[in-house]
Amino acid sequence: MYKGKPRHILADPGNVASKVIVVGDPGRASRLARVLTNAKLVNENRGLLVYTGFFDEIRVTVATHGIGGPSASLVIEELYDLGARTMIRLGTCGGLKEEIEAGSVVIPWGAATLSKSSLSMYVNEFCPAPVPSPRIQLSIAKGLKERGVRVHEGVIFTSDSFYAESKYLSSIKELGIIAVEMECATLFTISRIKGFESGAALIVSNNLESGEGLDKERLWRMEREVFESIVRSLAKL
Repeated sequence: MYKGKPRHILADPGNVASKVIVVGDPGRASRLARVLTNAKLVNENRGLLVYTGFFDEIRVTVATHGIGGPSASLVIEELYDLGARTMIRLGTCGGLKEEIEAGSVVIPWGAATLSKSSLSMYVNEFCPAPVPSPRIQLSIAKGLKERGVRVHEGVIFTSDSFYAESKYLSSIKELGIIAVEMECATLFTISRIKGFESGAALIVSNNLESGEGLDKERLWRMEREVFESIVRSLAKL
């Protein structure tokens, strides 16, 4: 864990809300910022775009964490030091079962990793159990279902390498893992260590069994719908 002034998210502490939606893609951060009222760009250093504004009178920050655990860990730690106390990852994932179709949403209840993942620098020889905050996930799942979104709940796999993960997929599926992505285990582990609440909602961008995938326009519509649902769910807690 680093100590000192943030070196990557160069925002003043008062410019980061306590509720933060973290995303991998800076383009997604910019699109979601357009949904906010009075959105202000509070960081663009390193291309890690961070916006703070209001949605339904709820103050919220949308922050880019980049791709993979190492990048995400920098942003998550610095956002926490800048005042974030609830962080929700709004991302995409690949479905590992045929019934987890593109356009549905996965609510992860845990994130498996390889034993020698990038998280080993946080947990030494221990095998962590990266899990989100139960009340956060229950609220997000409930809100999405009420909007008619198809939701799948279960354990996901957080990969450290997009192009090397295919060799592990058959073994992963045998363990009952339902989807694969690249950052949730990092978010869940750091949230446990630091003591803040975390969660995730993952849009299924493609199904690795059927080959079905979302087109860009539908993905963008899903981003907005899931974002709005998450923020409204957080407001009820």
